[in-house]
Amino acid sequence: MKVLITGATGLIGTSVWARLADTPDRYTLKGFDLVGDPGRDIVEGNVADYDEVRAALEGQDAVVHLGANGGPGDHWDQMRESNLVGAYNIFESAREAGVKRVIFASTGQVTWNYEQEDDLGEVIGGTYDGESDSYERAQHTWPIRPSGLYAATKAWGEALGRYYSDVHSISVLCIRFSSVNRTDSPLSPTSNINPNDVDMPGNRSFSLWTSNRDAAQLVQKCLDAPDDLMYDIFYSGSDNLWGVRDISHARDVLGYQPEDRAEDFRPKYEGG
Repeated sequence: MKVLITGATGLIGTSVWARLADTPDRYTLKGFDLVGDPGRDIVEGNVADYDEVRAALEGQDAVVHLGANGGPGDHWDQMRESNLVGAYNIFESAREAGVKRVIFASTGQVTWNYEQEDDLGEVIGGTYDGESDSYERAQHTWPIRPSGLYAATKAWGEALGRYYSDVHSISVLCIRFSSVNRTDSPLSPTSNINPNDVDMPGNRSFSLWTSNRDAAQLVQKCLDAPDDLMYDIFYSGSDNLWGVRDISHARDVLGYQPEDRAEDFRPKYEGG
């Protein structure tokens, strides 16, 4: 399978590349990013430039579209070009080039505002008094409730993918990534819990954390999914006890089995 990875030098892109490169007999990798990497086959280009995207996609079987602007704040001018125009360029170029599958990097923030209410808000805040399996986690089928412009641009990409799947028969699998970070840990300076307290729900980072290798595994599972899986949406997440986004759909459809869990970072947790 010839796979183009946009945003290949970013955090998730680097993790995905390393995982796929472990089986060179299955994948031939090519990258596309604003900056190159002397050790990898990465074409320098901008997803907002249609001609550059179209040239990069020529001859590819699949594209993992990770390249986007997701920095702090809602910088409309930047997001309009990278996230809106860029997403269109990827899907339209895929159609022209005959690419069979697009893995679209979305975000769990498209349903963020459900997590400010009722049980989910209490879980994130560490005040939920029920068991970890006694509340409903956010489902991929719920209507979107984006947290800001960035999340709204990702909802556009999901909708665009639905269109290209239905009308142009491209398999489009969307991953709503959650809390993948460079420390590869759910712990943060702003944590509002004692990690030694195994009985209390996590804060936001413990609820949403996705390890780097779990994020890469989910991408690989999407690439290897049956050809007749034409459109779907999956939340990322490690095997976190107090998760607020339901990853069971990825388990059921893709066979995703997260290897990490936030509770491994609580010293008193059994097995941690």
